[in-house]
Amino acid sequence: MTSMNTTERGLLRADAAFPGEALSAADTGPAHGPVLVKALQGWHRIRRLQPGLVLAWLVIATAVLWALFPELFTSHSGTVGIARQQLRPPSAQHWLGTDALGRDLFARVVYGAGNTLTGAFVAVGVGLVVGTLMGLIAGAARGPVDDVIMRIVDVLLSIPNLLLSLSIVILLGFGTTNAAVAVGITSIASFARLSRSEVVRVRGSDYVEAAFGSGGTFVRVLWRHVLPNSLTSVIALAAVQFGSAILAISTLGFLGYGAPPPTPEWGLLIAEGRNYIARAWWLTTVPGIAVILVVLAANRISQSVGKGRA
Repeated sequence: MTSMNTTERGLLRADAAFPGEALSAADTGPAHGPVLVKALQGWHRIRRLQPGLVLAWLVIATAVLWALFPELFTSHSGTVGIARQQLRPPSAQHWLGTDALGRDLFARVVYGAGNTLTGAFVAVGVGLVVGTLMGLIAGAARGPVDDVIMRIVDVLLSIPNLLLSLSIVILLGFGTTNAAVAVGITSIASFARLSRSEVVRVRGSDYVEAAFGSGGTFVRVLWRHVLPNSLTSVIALAAVQFGSAILAISTLGFLGYGAPPPTPEWGLLIAEGRNYIARAWWLTTVPGIAVILVVLAANRISQSVGKGRA
């Protein structure tokens, strides 16, 4: 039996990966077979992409670019108004209209992304680092240490998040950073509880016991084996908490506990526009849509991370 050439073997592999859509060697020819096989495989990878997940990443990427490079997206100031341009509806000159002081709303939404997203990242960072550390210690140490940490977690979970964050902001003072820290503290309990459950699961694995049996110290085994294998669910929760943090920070900004005027921040923009909603609907609608899109995108990405497909 004559052996198959490279082209035929590649086509058979493509047929195995994508049944019913492979090309024959006679259709491609020996010179172009491998190229067409790779093109076919690339096409099927593109088809397997989930449109919702791609759209979610595009929304998050756009918001991050707004936060990092706002001057690339608008030539207007986010804080300085234009004379005789108050409450103008969306137009070619002002894509999303202007507010009561003549400030371009699109510019304020773009510049506001920096404050809102920065606050969300700080909040998630606080909850992720502190909560994961608490869960790691509780799940690994067990005994009285576990009992004390989890009772603290129970206390935090028993207090409504908004009430707790408002209390912390009042103690720390107003501002985006303090609001972000307050929101992060409210998420510590969720991270700690999930992290502990994952650590307890991984702690009983055979390879962890083997690491201890081979002379590994407690801290070394936790750092090299337990913690890395416990982070998948925690990272998925971080993506969910990112969207929740945006909502919480926007809520605090709406109530007046976030960034002070005239600093653009999405929650503050909604609050400033509520008095003009009858004749300038865009002042509340546009920043509200921005918040909704980013939160939904973060939740979609978290679902994908949780299923291991991101």
